[in-house]
Amino acid sequence: MVVRSIQYWNKTTQEVQFYISSLTSDANKIGSAIRQHWGIENSVHWTLDVTFHEDECRIRSLHSPQNFALLRRIALNALERETSFRRSIRQKSRRAAMNHQYMVSVLAAALPNSTLELESTCQ
Repeated sequence: MVVRSIQYWNKTTQEVQFYISSLTSDANKIGSAIRQHWGIENSVHWTLDVTFHEDECRIRSLHSPQNFALLRRIALNALERETSFRRSIRQKSRRAAMNHQYMVSVLAAALPNSTLELESTCQ
């Protein structure tokens, strides 16, 4: 059981979460595992929401939500791997939308060991 206290400007709230684990009863080890899990979850979801407005998406039918979530993650990984333009993921995304050459370099960054082949093919 984990009790979290969240303090806002004028208000403090508490939430209780329960976890099931096969780890031995070591509070430091379990606490570290929980923090690692939520650190990864929060960083990826926060980035997807800020960059692609994932929480505002109204796609609801059939397999579309899963398909678009996969496409967003592929785009996020490609933008993170592209290193020639050192800006935020949001800025890289906007630049790729307006600059075809940069979009090709983002797509090339997503492919393993074939950046030169893709750039020469697309020109």
